[in-house]
Amino acid sequence: METYLLDWANLLLRWLHVITAIAWIGSSFYFVWLDNSLVPPEDEAVRREGVGGEIWSVHGGGFYNARKFPLGPKRMPEQLHWFYWESYSTWLSGFGLFTVLYLWNAGTFLVDKGRMDWSPMAAGAAALGFLVAGWVVYDLICRLVGQKKAADGTLSTGNDTLVLALLFVYTVAATWLACQLFAGRAAFLLMGAMLATIMSANVFFWIIPGQRTVVADLKAGRPLQAIFGQRGKQRSVHNTYFTLPVLIAMLSNHYGMLYEGPHNWLVLSVLMLVGALVRTFFVARHKGRVLWPLVGLALGLLVALIVGLRPAAPVARVATVPTLAEVRQVVAQRCVLCHNAQVQNKGVALHTPELLVAHALQIRQQVVLQRLMPMNNATQITEDERALLDRWVQAGAPITP
Repeated sequence: METYLLDWANLLLRWLHVITAIAWIGSSFYFVWLDNSLVPPEDEAVRREGVGGEIWSVHGGGFYNARKFPLGPKRMPEQLHWFYWESYSTWLSGFGLFTVLYLWNAGTFLVDKGRMDWSPMAAGAAALGFLVAGWVVYDLICRLVGQKKAADGTLSTGNDTLVLALLFVYTVAATWLACQLFAGRAAFLLMGAMLATIMSANVFFWIIPGQRTVVADLKAGRPLQAIFGQRGKQRSVHNTYFTLPVLIAMLSNHYGMLYEGPHNWLVLSVLMLVGALVRTFFVARHKGRVLWPLVGLALGLLVALIVGLRPAAPVARVATVPTLAEVRQVVAQRCVLCHNAQVQNKGVALHTPELLVAHALQIRQQVVLQRLMPMNNATQITEDERALLDRWVQAGAPITP
C-alpha cells in the first residue's frame, strides 16, 4: 500500500510541477521577448507620461498595447500584478517530488556505491547541501563580479560577459562534482534542481524585494535607486538562460544511455550548453539579430554526442534463443530482489514464468533499450545478460524448458 500511495504522490506532484513550470517559463519567455521587442513611442504625449517603450500586438481576436515605464509611472496604480507565484509553486512542487522520489528512497536513487559508498542519510543530506551551495556560490559570483561601486558609493551591475563565463565554468564544475558523488540519474536531476533553485532564489531574494522597494519609493516620492532595477534585470536574464538547461537536465535523467557512462558529466554539460545556445539564439532574434552560427554549433554538439554515445558493434555470435531456465537465473540474480511476491516496485513482480512473459516487453524496454533497470545497476547486471534477455524477448518470450 505504501508503494501504491507513493506512486500516486509521485504522479500528482509531477503533474503539478509541470503545470507550474509551464506557467513560470511561459511568463519568463514572454517578458524577455516583450522587453527586447519594445520600440520608443511615436506619440509625444505618451513619451511625456514616462513611457520608454511600447509594442502593439494582436491575439485571440483583440489588440493589446503594452508599455514600459523605465522610471515608473507618475501615479502608481492601486493594483499591480506580480509574477512570483509561478516561480515559488514550481520550486515547491519540484522539491516535493524530489523528496517523495529521491530523499524517501535515497539508498536506491541517490547512492551508487561504485561512485561513493555512503549511507542513504548522508547522501540525502549532501543532496540538500548541494542545492544550497549552488545558490550561495552563484550569488557570490553575481555580487562580487557582477556588481560595481561608484566613487559616490552608488551600486550598479556590470561585467556581464565575465559573469556569464564564470557561471558556465561553475556549472560544468558542479556537474562534474554531482556525477562523482551521486548515482548518474540522480546527478542529472540534481543539476536541474540546483539551477532551478538558483532561478527561484533569484526571484525570492532579489527580483521581488527589489521591485517592492522601487514601488515603495515611488509611492513615497523618494529618489529611485537604480541598482534595484538593474539587479532585477540581471537576475531575470540569467534565469532565462537557465531555463532550457534545466529542462534538458530534468528530461535526460530518464535515459540511461546518457547518464551511465564514465563521462556522464561531460554529456550533461554539453546538453545544457546546447540549451543555453538555443535560448541565446531566440533572445538575439527578439532584438532583430539572427545568429545562425549558434544553431549550427548547437546541432554540431548534438551530432557529436549522438556519434560519441553510439553503442559498440555487437560481437558476432550464434543468435541462440535462451531457455527459460537461463532467463530465470538472470532475473533471479538481478531483478527479483525488488520485483517479487512481497516487494513489487512499480507494481511489477517477476518471480514466476507467467509473470516474466506478461512483463517481457517491459523488461526489454527498461533493461535493454533504456537501461534504466536495475536502478543504478545496483545488482551488477552484465552486458551479456542484457543481450540474453533481449534475444529471449525478441524471440517471443518462449516458455521452454
